[in-house]
Amino acid sequence: MPFPLKKQRWSTIALVGALSAMLTACGGDMRDLEVYIDEVKSRPGQRPEPLPEVKPYETFTYVADTEGLRSPFEPDVPSAAAGGPAGNGPRPDTNRSREYLEEFPLDSFDMVGTLSMGGNNFGLLRAQDGIVHRVLPGNYLGQNDGKITSITESEIQLVEIVSNGIGGYIEREVAIALAN
Repeated sequence: MPFPLKKQRWSTIALVGALSAMLTACGGDMRDLEVYIDEVKSRPGQRPEPLPEVKPYETFTYVADTEGLRSPFEPDVPSAAAGGPAGNGPRPDTNRSREYLEEFPLDSFDMVGTLSMGGNNFGLLRAQDGIVHRVLPGNYLGQNDGKITSITESEIQLVEIVSNGIGGYIEREVAIALAN
């Protein structure tokens, strides 16, 4: 038993010696730091820069009737002319059966190629489900009633029916380009 105690005592002494040496190294000569601090403290103080001038707020009283300005509470364009609720603009066909590819947002498709077969030019699209689908002009695609109008070797063009923001709909042309 006396041997393990001596070994433990020597290892404790060695550990204390190593820690003392490391702490001594940390407390080296710091005169250059003290000289720098004294120099910075001896510098004269400077005035802070003045704050920027704050311009007073100019009020504006909005009077639509007298100044010929439109009311901000009415649509910018008449709703009948913009395909609004009373207009005869484009409308989504609510009686049409939905196709499978209308479940996916348009930006989740990648065009991966074309296929010509039997006189038809098919577009090949990879959907977010990872499956490559064949599409033809006339097929519907995306969540905004997008109808494919043409297919070329480099892109699939379609027309979507989207809300115009005032209760009506407008047609928007979009394309899916061939992925690199």
